[in-house]
Amino acid sequence: MSPPPLERLALYFGALRTRQALLARADLGLADPDDTALSAQLAQDLAAELRPDGSVGGAVMPTIWRAHELMDLGRWPDDPALSRVLGWVLQRQDAPGAYGEGCDKTRHAQRICEHYVRGFFSPAAASERVAPITLPNGKAFRAEPAAGFAISCLALRAVLRAGMGEQPAVARHLESLRSLGEGWTDWTGLFAPDVIVAGLHALALGGPSFRPTVERLVQLVASRQRVDGQWDTADLFQAIEALLATGLPAARAVVRRAVPALEERQRADGTFGATAQQERALIGLRAIRWAGAG
Repeated sequence: MSPPPLERLALYFGALRTRQALLARADLGLADPDDTALSAQLAQDLAAELRPDGSVGGAVMPTIWRAHELMDLGRWPDDPALSRVLGWVLQRQDAPGAYGEGCDKTRHAQRICEHYVRGFFSPAAASERVAPITLPNGKAFRAEPAAGFAISCLALRAVLRAGMGEQPAVARHLESLRSLGEGWTDWTGLFAPDVIVAGLHALALGGPSFRPTVERLVQLVASRQRVDGQWDTADLFQAIEALLATGLPAARAVVRRAVPALEERQRADGTFGATAQQERALIGLRAIRWAGAG
């Protein structure tokens, strides 16, 4: 008989010396005695890779994710390395190439032009193609507007985690997302499901005033969940990660229904495939634990 899913994940993460393994062991209450020192060393190594301007090779996605990684490892916004990263990311806000830039008759009618969408982070100049991109959770975005939207939501999550939600441009991004989210009533409309999920994840970090919008979007995600716990045209791991971020009881019920689909995908080594292997294993671990809580 094979070990239970959580036991397989504990065995998988047990000997790894990575950020994801540190987080997994902490979640499971199985931290090693040297994990504190390991966390400091990993953060130091990540900080050493930064350019003087705070970026990771001048690339948008790796730099945004570096902010998340450093915060996962216990660095605070007043840390010099994290402060440099966040400063670089914030310079991308409302820069040329951001989602919503410009206006035409069609986009204005759809309320996705610069008159309605503000505060988004630019992934690149408007003349440069961004897609395809793959988020750290393994979700790939192949359409250009969707890729830019998803990158901006990842950046928004970083600055919100850093406590920057009251900065005017960050607040504008959140309000724009809220406005867009009020129109997300159809799973097959103008915004693709994975774009809606990216927006939900960012809004989940927006604080109490955004909770009504988050609750309604959780209901939308729940309404489109299949009997097998998965979603048509939405990535299982991205959806679960966003639902986890909400912390809502209704979201836990949705995650609970998705756990059998996760367990069906789990391999003997505890992972869920080669794509974003450790990140998805961490998402799966947190989902299974949360679904079983209470």
